[in-house]
Amino acid sequence: MYDFSVPVLGEPKIQSPIPYSTVVGDGVANFVSDNDKIVYDVAIDRAHLAKTYEKSELLEKAGPREKIYFSPGHVHAGIVTCGGLCPGLNDVIRAIVRCLWYRYGVERISGIRFGYRGLLPDANIPTVRLDPTYVDDIHKIGGTVLGSSRGGGERTEDIVDTIERLNLNMLFTIGGDGTQKGALKIAEEIERRGLKIAVVGIPKTIDNDLSFTEKSFGFETAVAIATDSVACAHTEAHSAQNGVGLVKLMGRDSGFIAAHTALASHEANFVLIPEVPFDLDGDNGLFTHLEKRLARRNHAAIIVAEGAGQELMGDRAGADASGNKAFGDIGVYLRNAISSHFRERGIEINLKYIDPSYIIRSAVAVPTDSVYCSRLGNHAAHAAMAGKTRILISLVNNTFVHLPIAIAVATRNTVDPEGSLWRDVLESTNQPISMKS
Repeated sequence: MYDFSVPVLGEPKIQSPIPYSTVVGDGVANFVSDNDKIVYDVAIDRAHLAKTYEKSELLEKAGPREKIYFSPGHVHAGIVTCGGLCPGLNDVIRAIVRCLWYRYGVERISGIRFGYRGLLPDANIPTVRLDPTYVDDIHKIGGTVLGSSRGGGERTEDIVDTIERLNLNMLFTIGGDGTQKGALKIAEEIERRGLKIAVVGIPKTIDNDLSFTEKSFGFETAVAIATDSVACAHTEAHSAQNGVGLVKLMGRDSGFIAAHTALASHEANFVLIPEVPFDLDGDNGLFTHLEKRLARRNHAAIIVAEGAGQELMGDRAGADASGNKAFGDIGVYLRNAISSHFRERGIEINLKYIDPSYIIRSAVAVPTDSVYCSRLGNHAAHAAMAGKTRILISLVNNTFVHLPIAIAVATRNTVDPEGSLWRDVLESTNQPISMKS
């Protein structure tokens, strides 16, 4: 069973300056208590109809507390964005700044520039002062006003040295799996030194693969833009003799974007994801089924996640600055392999290849994502002020909760080949259940 206990810096003794209520039914917005919990696993079976839960087995609801740990006038907060770009980064920054400033009266907020590298002494990158005027309109532009980078998070002691020099009381880490692993090490080093500094993460992984998180911000925007790309690929394919539209989408270890895009577009005939191996050749391979599709309908649209089919290209050594394993480019590989296969068989095709990855990453968040980012940022500010640390703000069972970082980064979410999502993809595309020869 999972231990969802939330680490705290100490007993919160300061009355919150927010005029919320503790009375239900008085028409005034309410504080949230540490005793407000939810169950993680909502599935039941006969053996657990009357299950009793330990407190540590329940997830703590996020939200403003009546008593806070930090005195607002003494707080110096830092915000850092790390890793690749993702829609909604600026929305989260804006929400944190405005919540700290207007709700709590915190007026010392520093933006750490260019990811964890901005906390390395030898990088000599100055911070930027954040206030409502600075952030008010940043949600209207893509990327991150703070800049970002990969790597640097492994230099934990140097980072904490800088945090001490800046006299930060709280650090908000906006990033994915690698960023939050770095945040956990930073928080542990802070604790080892006996410092009272809150570390609160906001999960940013466009692949939607962070564990115990229903949805990471930027995902809905990614699906929306990816759906347009698939529509373009389908149009190109449909307008040509033996037209093939091939679209590569993000998804190193999980195929959530590919799967959701297929369901949203209704125009994909084959979806290839890391969780479901496939062959190219053989009676049940992709090439055979693609030939049949072209013979029957004269066009085909293929979606491939970037982590799919890596075994077809052989093992690759090395990693990027974030520690991610080096992957081959499955999109280019498939484009060339499909072209070669049909050329060798004397069949003329018209193949168009689209890779919208960086267009997606740099986009402005769609309204639903922007709403989600605002709520994540607000909850992060409330958690830090209450002295919570080593946590992420997560959405579980449609409820915002405090999730220990250690649990979130232990594993990654993947598409279950036996689950309902992939079953729905198969029914939408009408592709074979298996393409292994």
